[in-house]
Amino acid sequence: MPYFERSGDDRWTPTEHVGGAWNTAEQHVAPALGLLAHLVEEDRDRRRDDVLVLSRLSYDILGTLPMEEVAVAVRVRRPGRTIELVEAELSHAARPAVLLRAWLLSEGESTTVAGTDLPRLPGPDTMAPWDPTTVWPGGFIDSVELRREQHGPGRGGYWVRTDVPLLDEPVSATARAAGLLDIANGMTVRADPREVAFPNLDLTAHLFRPPAPGWLGFDTTVSFGPAGHGLTSTVLHDESGPLGTIAQSLTVRPVRG
Repeated sequence: MPYFERSGDDRWTPTEHVGGAWNTAEQHVAPALGLLAHLVEEDRDRRRDDVLVLSRLSYDILGTLPMEEVAVAVRVRRPGRTIELVEAELSHAARPAVLLRAWLLSEGESTTVAGTDLPRLPGPDTMAPWDPTTVWPGGFIDSVELRREQHGPGRGGYWVRTDVPLLDEPVSATARAAGLLDIANGMTVRADPREVAFPNLDLTAHLFRPPAPGWLGFDTTVSFGPAGHGLTSTVLHDESGPLGTIAQSLTVRPVRG
């Protein structure tokens, strides 16, 4: 059973694997982010034969989603043969819930100058298995396999993979990875989520190369400021090394009573 099942031309129904962590009666937003990335790719593939790949994914999370059918609309904001900006909107009952603005770039030859000084994350075989359901409930968290090396409150490295398909149709490795990105805010917590709520309002990913299938690595730092704001910063990896970064803005709310 995938995370989403198609229920119409532009409509999708979440399965039990999408159950949320802050509230199990709501959707975890991670699979929805992957769905939007896939539909952006699918839309441009219907229109064009030349290859453009996702370079930036900028999501704004406007509210929570019940475990019910959602609709997605995609439109091109800036068409181009080598650079294109595409928007996608996911809504429930005609209420927008997640917005995506995605830059897509053509592929070129830059092998001779390729490289990065971002530190490499130790591989998944070097880290111990860790059960994230000891911290978080919900069908999505229960659907992933995780290996983690915790360095301190809000600081750690971990690798994530799942055998649950995003959809019952072909999906790129980038869209499949996009469906796991939002897990970053909960895998190396700075505070016990029973004592402090810290949901993210957005997620922006910058990729300098597509991820390979399989394990997705996160080198994550969670920061809380003194006035109710926070930031989760991550360098993304596959088993070949770093491939991009993600950032998530947090609203930090100590639980009272």
